[in-house]
Amino acid sequence: MTVLLISLLFFNLLCFLLFALDKRKARRGERRIPEKTLHLATLPGAAPGAWAAILLLHHKNRKAAFWSITLLLTLLQGAALYFIWTYLPVSL
Repeated sequence: MTVLLISLLFFNLLCFLLFALDKRKARRGERRIPEKTLHLATLPGAAPGAWAAILLLHHKNRKAAFWSITLLLTLLQGAALYFIWTYLPVSL
């Protein structure tokens, strides 16, 4: 369980930093990180990191399509977490 929590923390931090890097590149007019890459970074349980970046850094906050895909990934992660929590025996 500890390994899972550390992994989730790592992926969320990595996702947040990737969003921050893309925001920095946007401000400087540099080549951006593709949205597909940002979504792939969100996929391994990093939806909280993505939402933190969207809300705190105001990054991609006007793009409804980006929000909808991020919301879908969040719901999928929530369903996976519910399944793991409910149906798999977890010892603390």
